[in-house]
Parts: sequence; structure tokens; C-alpha cells
Amino acid sequence: MFSALGSALHRRRIAVLLLALVVTVLATAYGGSVSEKLTNGLSDYDDPSGGNVAARETIARATGIDPQQGYVLLVRTDEKVTAGAPVPDEVKAAGELLRARPEVKQVVDASSAAGSALISRDGRSTIVVGAVRSISDKTAVDAEEALQKAIKADPLLAESTSLGGATAGHVQVGKISDEDVTNAEMIAFPITLVVLFLVFRGLVAAFVPLLGGIVSLLLTMAGLRLTTDFMTVSAGAMSLAFALGLGLSIDFGLLIVSRFREEVGEGRDRAEAVRNTVATAGRTVLFSALTVAAALAALTAFPHPYLRSMGFAGVITVLSAALFALVGLPALLGVLGHRINSLAPRRWQRTAGTTAKSEGRWHKMASGVMRRPGMFALIATGVLLLIASPLAGVRFTGVDPSLLPQETSAGRVAADMSREFDDPGTSPLQIVLTTDGRPDSARLNEYVQRIEDVPGVESVAAPFELDGRHWEIDAVLAGNPLDDSAKDAVDSVQELTTPYAANFTGTTADYLAQEESIGDHLPLAGAILAGVTLLLLFAFSGAIVLPLMALVMNTLSTGAAFGFLVWVFQDGNLGFSAQNGLEATTPLLVFALAFGLSTDYNVFLLSRIKEARASGLSEREAVAKGLSQTGSIVTSAAVLFCVPVGALAASRLVFIQELGLGAAFAVLIDATIVRALLVPSLMTLLGAANWWAPAPLRALHRKVFPDRKEAPAALHTVPVSVAGSGAETEPRDRTPASVK
Repeated sequence: MFSALGSALHRRRIAVLLLALVVTVLATAYGGSVSEKLTNGLSDYDDPSGGNVAARETIARATGIDPQQGYVLLVRTDEKVTAGAPVPDEVKAAGELLRARPEVKQVVDASSAAGSALISRDGRSTIVVGAVRSISDKTAVDAEEALQKAIKADPLLAESTSLGGATAGHVQVGKISDEDVTNAEMIAFPITLVVLFLVFRGLVAAFVPLLGGIVSLLLTMAGLRLTTDFMTVSAGAMSLAFALGLGLSIDFGLLIVSRFREEVGEGRDRAEAVRNTVATAGRTVLFSALTVAAALAALTAFPHPYLRSMGFAGVITVLSAALFALVGLPALLGVLGHRINSLAPRRWQRTAGTTAKSEGRWHKMASGVMRRPGMFALIATGVLLLIASPLAGVRFTGVDPSLLPQETSAGRVAADMSREFDDPGTSPLQIVLTTDGRPDSARLNEYVQRIEDVPGVESVAAPFELDGRHWEIDAVLAGNPLDDSAKDAVDSVQELTTPYAANFTGTTADYLAQEESIGDHLPLAGAILAGVTLLLLFAFSGAIVLPLMALVMNTLSTGAAFGFLVWVFQDGNLGFSAQNGLEATTPLLVFALAFGLSTDYNVFLLSRIKEARASGLSEREAVAKGLSQTGSIVTSAAVLFCVPVGALAASRLVFIQELGLGAAFAVLIDATIVRALLVPSLMTLLGAANWWAPAPLRALHRKVFPDRKEAPAALHTVPVSVAGSGAETEPRDRTPASVK
């Protein structure tokens, strides 16, 4: 099948490239508006079936106020503010500004009955709180911009007032995220181009994978734009699409181009080189793409819009990168032919001698590892477990305006409120009770008293009626809503026996509901990830031991990545400030991404080992040869993938830093310790058992995937002089072959 595809792509190469150009132009036109369709709100992190969502909907129906929205104006005054007394002119102007907004339903300032909580400890600062109805993301963006302009235009407010709160905070999170992704692109593209030039040792060859990254990103944008018509897609999906699209396109492009240059270097004509490339590297790319897509598809098991949209974005991105690598890239190589080596410095062009030397180094290393497999397996496993050890103390947290940098108004407001105010009560625990008519006041009062007795609860407001069937109780928590003390307090309140059916919302309760929902759906996501990966690796290898070994190794490498994240962000190392914990969704994203890429590199290696075994080499020699052929390719692919993903670590948002640094570290760990030490040592210890499968499964595999050689194997070595990375010259058999 793959050989036929390669031949067809070469014959119709001009038509294929023209079709690819048309599709790319249409995708650009259609996907250009995707950013306008993406969402960015706290509800993206909610399980729509959660009790916290039901509580918010009840409050919104009864009061018209969305508990997840809201403005906070922090006003600094020359005179001290007194609770219950008339407020200074600038505070009055701040209140009038909020009341003039059509989305604001209620305004509270220091002149209210509970105004003391809204005044700083020194009395020189106060906050004005605006409760907001449910609004769209677009309305929130426009409102935040209008408020900022109004503050700057008012002489009373320009120097004294800053805008914060949930609505402004999440608008600014979106802005910072977009800016940082753009900056990451500007950082990554030139660095990637330089590294590609060094790896491929030629400018034309370097531009080809980069072109694939651009095309796949444009196709992904069109795919995401289509997805927005059917479901909520979070703005975070674009960050993932950028990093993953460029990284995978480079990975796939490196594999395809290296194989093509190898085929051309061995003297094959253009048509045969394209056919053999698609039949070997193309098959590997397809299985690699499917394994990465399967890992990211596991995220769709979670009901949270943010995680589901990241899963769909990942799958679309992987398929877009694979489509270019399997269709557009072979056609382009068919047109370029030997010109793929153009614009390469002559002194950089590899010769057969330097190629053999490079291969010899990897072969020597693999042979050294396999001479003492037990020792190296223990060392590699020990190192990975040591790096993963900080996981024992991992904590998790959510996203709120306090994570924003101080250069944003919402970030400054959150920091100043945390530093200068006691407990302003802007994010209370809201308890919604469902009653059958008017509730028993004695039971309500007794419940309020038990809530007040919970450690970490500062005060509890009197119950008030929302509608004929629902009553609300608000409890003010001590400290930041996402601190451990606040989470412990809400946990304790939720464990109390309630007089009536109760649902809980508020910043802390929403985070705990998110955490619980993730835990409930984690087994299903894990089963999808493990099951589909095992099936795909079985289809690729015909064995069941190798897929199981891959699961273990992937778990070790991703565990090491998590331990590294805890050490860097939670413990505050490498120049990063210590955080309350890792953002709750980041480990899921890093795990899915790292797991898929680890399997991706495993497929790269296994494909060459299978070829070597098919040519008659012994088990150990096949492993050594496979590692020598793929060592430089996998290492180069890992480094090139880490450039766009690692660029996200330069973000000003901690959760994006965690995603970028965690994924980059996981890939580097997998491409070094795992591929270079753990894989050859374990495969040596297992020997022929690596390829074992029960007889019924072997028969099924032979029936579905007839056992054929993947490429012409070698009777003799042909001298080669090409510019390439990892494009080692291998002995080839001149007999025809086809792909599984």
C-alpha cells in the first residue's frame, strides 16, 4: 500500500502540490477567524454536570448575577476611608463608573454595611466591587477595554485606580497568552531554522520541515474553526497547536527527508527513492502519528471544555502534520530530487566516511550498554526514579488573577489585595440549598453555626432567599481562595451534614469540583491511552511484550518530567518563584503529550530494528543497528521539538511555562536516558521474548498485516556523499520489497 502511494505521489507530484497549495489557501481563509471563536473563561475548566455549575446557574437565574464574573476597582485615597461613612470623591467616581456599565447588576463599596472588609489595613486603599451578569467572552473583552480607557480618561481615577476581578483577570490572561504565543513563535522560528540548517547541513533541506510546520498549523486553524461550530474550544488550544504542529512537522520531516536523502545517496533514481521513502519512513510516520493522536485523544474523556478542546486540537494538529508528511512532502521531494541538498556548504557535506563514523559511535555505545544490560537498566531506572521523587510532595492549584504578572492591572490588584487587605470576601463560598418551600429557620441557623465553627471560615452571612425553592448562604474564607487553608475549609464545610440538598460554588469550591471531576474521569482516560497505544504498537510490531515495555518506559519518563516540574515550580528552583502547586490540568497535558511523543520515538527505533532483524541480523546486532541508524535522528528530532515547545517556558503565565518546560524536559529525557540506555538494555535482557505474542494473536497479525520486508535490504554498501542529519548509509538488498 505504501509503495503504491509513493509511486502515485511521484507520478502526480505537480498535481499533488497544486492541490496542497489550494487546500492551504482555503484553510488559511477559513481558519483565519478562529481566534474570534475561541473561549477564555473559568467555565472552560468546569465539568458541565458538576454541582458547582448547577449552583451558579441557580444564582444566575434568581439574581441575574454570574458568580464567575465580576469587577474589582482598587482605589488609593489621600484620606482614610471609614466603613459606613461617605466615601472620598475618587471612590464615588469608581462606583459611578461601574454603575454606568450595562453588564453590572450590583455595586458595593466601603459605605455599605459590610464595608470594613473592603478597606485596607492602613485605611488608604479600598475596593469597589461590581457584580456582573453572564456575558460572552467578546463582551468581556470589549468591557475590559472600555473600563481601562474610562479610568485613564477620568482625572480622579487615572492615578489612583486599578481594574481587577475575575472578568478583567481572565480577559488579561487571554491577552497575555496570545502575546506570549506570538513571542514564542518569533523566538522559535529563527532558532528552529538555524538548528534545522545545522542538523540538515543544507538550507533547502532545512526549509522543507519548516514549510510543513506552517502548512500543518494553517490546516489546524481551519480544523479548529470547524470544531467551534460543534463545541466549545478554549483559547489554550492555539498554544498547543503552535508548539505541537511545528514540533511534529519537524519530527516527521526529519524522518522522511533523511530517508529520502539516504535513498538518493545510494544511487536510486527519484521515483524509486520516493517510493522506498514512503514505504519505510512513511509507514513509520503513520504509526507515529496515530500513537501521538491516540495519547492526545485520551484528553477528550474529560468533560471539561479546556481539556476536551486541547485533546481535539492535539488530534487535529497531529493529523495535519502527518497529512503533509505523507502526501505533500513526498511530492515535494519528487520535484526536488537531488536539489534537496542544494545550498549546503561543501565542507559540511557528509561523506561515506563521516557517516560511517557517526553510525559507529552510536553502534559502539549501544554495544557497550548491551554488554552490561542489567547494570545500565538499573542505572537508568534509578536516575528516572530519582528525578521523579519530588512527586511525593506534589500539590495542585487552579488559575486565578493572582497568577497574572504585575504588569497587568488585574495582577497588581490581586497582589495588593493579598498584601494589604485582610479578607475582603470577594470570592466567598456560596452554598445553594434546595428546599421544598420555606425552610425551617432553626435548622438553617444551626447549619450556619456549624459552618462558622469550621477552621478557615472567617464569617458567615445570614441565609437569604433566591427564589421559592432555593436559599443561599455565603461564607468568607481566610486567605487566598486557592490556598491549602481555604481548600481544607471548603472540604470540611462540604462534609457537614446539610439540612437540605446543597450545591457549592465560588473560586475554591469550583476548583475542588474540577479536581474531583478530573479524578473521576482519570481511569477512563488512562484506559483509552493505554489500550489504544497497546493496539497500535501491536499492529506495528506484531508483539505484545514490546508494547507493554513501552508503557512502562513512557510512564517512567513522564514521571520524571512531573518530578522535575514539582522541583522547578512548586519548590521554586532554576530562577522560578515557588508556587502553591502545579496547575491541575497541566500534568494531564504534559502526560498525554510526552506519552505520545515517547511512543513516537519508540516507533522510529522499532522500525529500524525490525528492518535489521528482517535482514538476518541477530537480536543484539539488530538492536545496535537500529539504535545506530536512529540515534542521531531521534536526538535531532527531540532537540528540534524542544525549541518551539520550550519557547513557551518564556511565557509570563505560570501554567504555560509548566506546559512548555514539562513537555520539553520529558522529550529530552526520553530521547537520551530512555532511548540510549533503557531501551537497548531491556531489549537485550528480554532477547527474543521482545517479539513474543500468543499464537492466536500472531496468526491475526499475519492475516491483517502480512509479513513483508519494509525496504530493499542490502547486499553491498554504496558510497554516499549527502548533506543530512542522521542519514546514515546502510547496506541495501537490491531485491524489490514492499511495506507491511
